[in-house]
Amino acid sequence: MGHQDESVGSTLESGYASGTSSSSSSGELPTLHLTKPHLKFLNSTLNDLAPIDILRWSKITFPNLYQTTAFGLTGLVTLDLLSKLQKETPSAAPIDVIFLDTLYHFQETLDLVEKIKARYSNINLHVYKPEGVNTTAEFEAKHGAELWKHNPDNYDYTAKVEPAQRAYADLSVAAIFTGRRRSQGAKRESLDIIEIVEGGLIKINPLASWSFAQVQEYIKENNVPYNELLNRGYKSVGDWHSTEPVKEGEDERAGRWKGTAKTECGIHNKRSKYAQFLYEAEQKRQQQELVAMLEQVEIKQEHFEDIVVTA
Repeated sequence: MGHQDESVGSTLESGYASGTSSSSSSGELPTLHLTKPHLKFLNSTLNDLAPIDILRWSKITFPNLYQTTAFGLTGLVTLDLLSKLQKETPSAAPIDVIFLDTLYHFQETLDLVEKIKARYSNINLHVYKPEGVNTTAEFEAKHGAELWKHNPDNYDYTAKVEPAQRAYADLSVAAIFTGRRRSQGAKRESLDIIEIVEGGLIKINPLASWSFAQVQEYIKENNVPYNELLNRGYKSVGDWHSTEPVKEGEDERAGRWKGTAKTECGIHNKRSKYAQFLYEAEQKRQQQELVAMLEQVEIKQEHFEDIVVTA
């Protein structure tokens, strides 16, 4: 993954491993450092490029690059553009796709996944579900019914954040394409093309500058399969329990978590409260293990000294 420097020699914040850098003795890719001015320059330059050019540049720049999508319109445009790029260079490795199945998707979304698999048969789709469960019944037996209502932070972490983190670890993901755009409003209005987030993951938002109308027009002109819910007033589709149709004049994502202050599911936020709790608990556990190990060392040392004195 990557690192972003405050300045030369400063503390590293995040980054990615460069496929063009020399390999370490362990065979792992070494780290390439990006300064903030460099990242700013890249975003300024990429902002003037068409999405397909951003995708083309990203493919030859970032190793271990994937697309994450719930098959919303923007993700579908990215998917179709990547398929066109693949035809340009068929010998190049395709971009694999990661889909987080929360077990609470609309049936229309799951139907769309099957249509996409049929339309783009060369796609390698990685599906990740909440850990240890495969069905909604199993999820609720383990976590209780309506977890999203009783403990939304826990739900976001369990159904979305943890599966995403597991996917990134399993697949050694260094960078991902997302479907976020500035016109979606809320926290996305100042979205950069490239972001380096907590933990070093690089997020690339190739359609950041496009409007909903542009995305919709591309879908129609290129006959890309899309979610049937969009014909019923939906614009942004997530889990069935937290998604509603959008009214005339409302923001594109106004139907998500309606009536709450929530605007993101946790995947694109900084560490959630529940994730922070788990992180701190793990840190405490590791600290306790270390203390116990040190105590054992001290006991063995005292025992050794007693033997020496006796001898």
